[in-house]
Amino acid sequence: MDPSKIPDFLAEQQAKGTPETQTYFLTFEDYWERKLWHQLTDSLVEFFRMPESAPQRLAIFKAFVLSFADRINQLKFVSLGLMASTECSDNEERLAFLTALSNKVNKPESQDAYVYALADVASVKLRLPDLDGAQSDLATCQRVLDSFDSVETVVHASFYKVNADYYHAKQEFASFYKNALLYLACIDLKDLSETERASRAYNLSVAALASDSIYNFGELLLHPILDSLTETPHNWLRDLLFAFNRGDLTAYDVLAGNISKNKLLESHRMFLYQKISLSALTEMVFRRPPHDRSLSFRDIAAETKVQPDEIEHLVMKALSLGLLKGSIDQVAQVAHIHWVQPKVLDMKQIEGMRNRLKDWDAGVNQLGHWIEGVGKDVWAA
Repeated sequence: MDPSKIPDFLAEQQAKGTPETQTYFLTFEDYWERKLWHQLTDSLVEFFRMPESAPQRLAIFKAFVLSFADRINQLKFVSLGLMASTECSDNEERLAFLTALSNKVNKPESQDAYVYALADVASVKLRLPDLDGAQSDLATCQRVLDSFDSVETVVHASFYKVNADYYHAKQEFASFYKNALLYLACIDLKDLSETERASRAYNLSVAALASDSIYNFGELLLHPILDSLTETPHNWLRDLLFAFNRGDLTAYDVLAGNISKNKLLESHRMFLYQKISLSALTEMVFRRPPHDRSLSFRDIAAETKVQPDEIEHLVMKALSLGLLKGSIDQVAQVAHIHWVQPKVLDMKQIEGMRNRLKDWDAGVNQLGHWIEGVGKDVWAA
């Protein structure tokens, strides 16, 4: 826009504004005339974040913000553009707007802003849906991010959020789980609505259960996002995760009736039973002291409720997944285990570890007394 027309434009927008927003336009004009770009940018960000500003964002961005875009912080410029894009009429218009925005900041000195904008371009393509286009843009973002030593948290958050959405659409559960947790690590949960927190907790829980490569839910179980399910009809999903973590087959049998509430989990029902059986096996090993981890197939069958002729396959599966380390004596039908994968413990499991430590302490004291008793002459010498 011609700089001479900007005061008239701001006056026009002021007349269209609400009582809550009208005073901002006098501030905009003052900062613009005095070329106080930093203060002007912060005022615009504050204005754009007001719900009342929504109808005016797009016009103000195109006619006003773009006139001094090269003079302000490029990340904040993109942030203003992203807020303005929410007022586009449809995804096609939004895609064109965001593509132009990302191209404008695609410069050597503003690659972080470029990633910030391009991630939203990928997000719109996911909604169209254009999964291949989204994947290409996300790959570009990844290459740029890999070239940075450090970058603003908001940029990483934007990338991980869209990356998680992409893998969710592709039903690649492990990748979705990883990126969704990385996104949550970059934000303050208070910035998400209760509905969005519950939705993300639900999707993360389903992905953790359905994935054929995630057998340790520690990061999710410790994350406060999971508490978002407590006061919802999906609380059973949270309970199910904890049952899996402790290998609790009894609790699983009680909760299994809820699995039909989710089509994806219902289609994985047989796999879920195998997964809880593996968890029961690792929990059985974990409860035993290191010197007593030679497990007969009969004992394993009793603990895991797996048929005797399937025990060897179960142990081999646990070994192949890296949940356990050891060997199998097929003739004696004994599994010799010398390592079990660490995991997050609940209070009952911690109590079990406490008891084992007490037994170990008692054993050490007993050994010490024995050495003292039989070695008196040695100590005297």
